[in-house]
Amino acid sequence: MTSPHDIEIVEGIDALMTQVGGDPDSFAGQILREMMTSCLKLVTDGADTGELKLITRSIKELRYALKVFRPYRGIRKISMFGSARTPEDDPTYLAAVEFARHLSQAGWMVITGAGDGIMKAGHGGAGREGSFGVSIRLPFETTANEIIAGDSKLVTFRYFFTRKLLFVSQADAVALFAGGFGTHDEGFEVLTLIQTGKSPLVPLVMVDAPGDDYWKQWDGYVREHLLGRRMIGEEDLNLYHVTDDSRKAADHVLKFYSNYHSQRFVKDKLVIRMNRRLSDEKLDQLNADFADLIEPAPGKGRGRIEQVGPHKLEEDFPDLPRLSFVFNRRSYGRLRRLIDAINE
Repeated sequence: MTSPHDIEIVEGIDALMTQVGGDPDSFAGQILREMMTSCLKLVTDGADTGELKLITRSIKELRYALKVFRPYRGIRKISMFGSARTPEDDPTYLAAVEFARHLSQAGWMVITGAGDGIMKAGHGGAGREGSFGVSIRLPFETTANEIIAGDSKLVTFRYFFTRKLLFVSQADAVALFAGGFGTHDEGFEVLTLIQTGKSPLVPLVMVDAPGDDYWKQWDGYVREHLLGRRMIGEEDLNLYHVTDDSRKAADHVLKFYSNYHSQRFVKDKLVIRMNRRLSDEKLDQLNADFADLIEPAPGKGRGRIEQVGPHKLEEDFPDLPRLSFVFNRRSYGRLRRLIDAINE
């Protein structure tokens, strides 16, 4: 049972929330109350100074970064990764500029680090207005490149984990160019999050300069050592795309959203929002080709992929048609193929 002391603390939190213009009775108010309660528990937990600094700085970084991104919520964005050491006359640098320019012309914005190399190439292709700079404080990298320096969309982080959270959570696609440990770290993290269902499916393209084989060799390693030893499944190869043509890479990203719009889970069902309804014939074909994605209900057998309107719990995009089914929450590489079929 809640003690009088606990009730008094909750009432104090609600009063503070009301004082700054919040509504304690709203769903957002409930979440904020939970957050503030967790912070106060650090007192009774006996958290030390280092722990308190870590949590405080993380929250401050995320709050400010999300505030910067919030006005651009309705614009598609791509996170670009690659080496900071790539010179501006390198074919990979030029490919990154061209790739970012193609997507910028299609109305997309670019998220990348604020340094030189591929980061600067991304900003150069998208232009200052179409770029976000997500910087990290490093002893050997203290300033932003001249394209994004001083821009209101430049955010500087102390921690890699908060920075990586922004890169993934704000991106509708990810592009990798030749790079070192950081580039591979970001690529494998995105693949892991998608493969395990911790992040929505997004297109992941690995872009070489024309005639180069950096990512082609990486793909060979994945097929020989990861797939060959059954550490991943054949379907996981659908989660990324390798090309040495920057325009085809951009087209691959754009095609992903030609009819597919977004996804979310509503209770036990996966809801896929689309820009256009599917024909009955197309829906029947999806049910025939992707029945393995549907989790059978105990005692009821396997259900179907249904075309529906918005669920009462959904507030976003009420005018978009949906597909809805009980997804098995395992076969994300196959789910990617389903999205490809929707776009075809």
